[in-house]
Amino acid sequence: RVRSARPCARPRLGKRPWAAALQSPVMGNIRGKTVAITGAARGIGFATAEALVRRGARVVIGDRDVALGESAVARLSNLGPVSGYPLDVADPESFATFLDKARSDGGGHIDVLINNAGVMPVGPFLDHTEQAIRSAIEVNFYGVVTGCRLVLPEMVARRRGHIVNIASVAGMLAVPGQALYAGTKFAVVGLSTALADEFGPQGVEVSCVMPTFTNTELISGTLTGGMTQPVQPEDIAAAVVRILEKPKTVVSVPYSLRFIAAATAFLPPRGRRWLSAKTGTARVFLDIDTAARAAYEKRAQSATGVLEGPE
Repeated sequence: RVRSARPCARPRLGKRPWAAALQSPVMGNIRGKTVAITGAARGIGFATAEALVRRGARVVIGDRDVALGESAVARLSNLGPVSGYPLDVADPESFATFLDKARSDGGGHIDVLINNAGVMPVGPFLDHTEQAIRSAIEVNFYGVVTGCRLVLPEMVARRRGHIVNIASVAGMLAVPGQALYAGTKFAVVGLSTALADEFGPQGVEVSCVMPTFTNTELISGTLTGGMTQPVQPEDIAAAVVRILEKPKTVVSVPYSLRFIAAATAFLPPRGRRWLSAKTGTARVFLDIDTAARAAYEKRAQSATGVLEGPE
């Protein structure tokens, strides 16, 4: 939940809180649909899987951590039809195999693909290792491109389908310490927008959801507060639910941040840096607790390949 000392300044997720959105009786674009979600064993992906299976979707979880994926399926299995398979989004063969299994579970086709898998390396740009750079690009962007290329032909042939790419507000508003991450998310936002206009006339929806700071492992070791107060994974899940029911190309969470980000892009450098300092984003990804973040950064730097056993 986003907190503010002044209620009138509180960012709004939408017209309704996420809990109300998830309880809405309108489920026409979700119930009975086969939804494949990448990186869904934890965080935003898991929250989205839970929200959709509760609304009647057949959910197929893909994750590189086999044990965690199995645990996620077990936790959701009492809610509705859910299955899970190993997935390395950076490997086209692994992605194709995952989607084939998802089709088998879903009656031969995939109605929705949610490209959620991602990593967030932060800190001084020159401190990133070559491995961290390649891992971020391969997972955050190449993985999304691969997923889109693998499902679009069947969706075009059926003249229906929906791809939802989980990006970030960093894909419109980059801040110091997030240069590498923002670069990959700018790419996802641009890809999604172009694909939406190319494939919309062919009956396929392509959407992009842009969360702000979210309360997951991705922000471990960072000092957030004020304008950088994180939202919850369930908030992002609610946005996905809404975008499937009423398709839009780009949605931010909270909703107002998209317009703030767009307006900030037109500021001169001095104005942009002044605003960044005032909102607390100038140093939030530079002044990090490296010890508290070490475990996540280690995992993020090698976020390719399937983990068959303990990491």
